[in-house]
Amino acid sequence: MKEDNLSAFEDFFIVGFSDLPKLQVPLFAAFSLIYLMTLVGNLLIITTIYSNSHLHTPMYFFLINLSFIDICGTTIILPPMLARIFQNGAHTSLAECLVQTYLFMVMISTEFLLLSVMAYDRYVAICNPLRYMTIMSKAVCMRLAAGIWVLGFMTPLPHTVLASKLTFCESHTVNHFFCEVPSLMKLSCSSTYAIETLSYVLAAVELMMSFLLIIISYINIVSSVIKIKSKGGRTKAFSTCASHLTVVILLYGSIFSTHVRPASSYSTENNKILSLSYIVITPMFNPVIYSLKNTEFKMALRKTKNSGQIAG
Repeated sequence: MKEDNLSAFEDFFIVGFSDLPKLQVPLFAAFSLIYLMTLVGNLLIITTIYSNSHLHTPMYFFLINLSFIDICGTTIILPPMLARIFQNGAHTSLAECLVQTYLFMVMISTEFLLLSVMAYDRYVAICNPLRYMTIMSKAVCMRLAAGIWVLGFMTPLPHTVLASKLTFCESHTVNHFFCEVPSLMKLSCSSTYAIETLSYVLAAVELMMSFLLIIISYINIVSSVIKIKSKGGRTKAFSTCASHLTVVILLYGSIFSTHVRPASSYSTENNKILSLSYIVITPMFNPVIYSLKNTEFKMALRKTKNSGQIAG
């Protein structure tokens, strides 16, 4: 195969959903609706928490961060994807491609770290309730949030730098709806060993460590909850964790099934479908998951709505 040393300004062709011409209108309508629901749902969570002082607690502070990540992550991917649907694909430079995949990886990396911090928050709230506000003070929460954002921006940097060093074959066609690194590796004529190894190292260090912290937190939570004598008390304790645990299962399940595997087993068609689960579906459902059974949040939402009607 002929190798091509791309400059940062030469382009790739993003196929998107151009191979499904009969579904262009339904796909555009569906993804536009999903994007709108994601924005409205997550902005509603941020507004409701900000507007109600009794929600200014560590759990809701981290929930604001999660909603912000979901808004940013979908905005990085969905608007360009929607623009390409009626263009039958689109060209993008290598530089633009790497910027998009880097920023999206930042959001995913930060979300994993945030979910582990949220698990720790639930552990402290249930296992050490009398010292909860001392341990999870405002200063501690701010430092934890700053730490996960800094790590979120740093972690994908080596991965992105290595991707920029790849040389590519004659085909520059990316059979995906956005420029992700596995798609670029599939087109590379040079060795992908270094970047693939780094992917596994990052997965082991970040994904597994954050997942391990979540598991440890929940083991301690369960062991504390089963000691509660009243059934009502146990139910209430578990209900405070149900939303977080649901989001963890959705995100980790989709990410592991999509990315934690050898490049040789990578299937572009399957990857398109699997990617939708964590790029589109999870951010849309997060607001619903966190508010559906949260009586405190629903009361605050009604209060915010009533205040808006009175002001109007």
